[in-house]
Amino acid sequence: MSVVLIGYRASGKSTVGRLLAERLQRPFADSDEWIVREAGRSIREIFAERGESGFRELETQAVRQIALLGDHVIALGGGALGKPENLAAMRAGGHRFVYLHCLPRQLHDRIQADPATAAARPALSKLGGGIEEIEQILAQREPLWREVAHAEVDVTNLTPQQVVDALVKVI
Repeated sequence: MSVVLIGYRASGKSTVGRLLAERLQRPFADSDEWIVREAGRSIREIFAERGESGFRELETQAVRQIALLGDHVIALGGGALGKPENLAAMRAGGHRFVYLHCLPRQLHDRIQADPATAAARPALSKLGGGIEEIEQILAQREPLWREVAHAEVDVTNLTPQQVVDALVKVI
């Protein structure tokens, strides 16, 4: 059984995932990194060249592979579970899902503070990536994340190490 971290971008899935994998002495996998590696371009470039549907096709390929991983820590892209076949593949793997919840203002601040995010990731709606977009996307995705999650950790005011400590207690 793998531990699958789900949540919005900048919630810490990749950062915390690496730390948790180290703590648990398990391999780490990141669906977004898999996509970038396989495509040979950033997510922003994939969106520009192939649109969201092209990106989602690549994401489905990644999820099919990642769903087969056992005893890993997995960071799953925020929108990956929105596609029913991706959700089915991940559920079939018998993994433990943990939702990393973070308040919209903190997510916005984290995204703005990370120049790599703007360079590598597209806006997710016509709202352009601001707080309104975060609130809108959270309203769409959060019910599903909460439905599939075996546990939820509020990461809003925690350091990555504190999140890892909290995760160890809930998994």
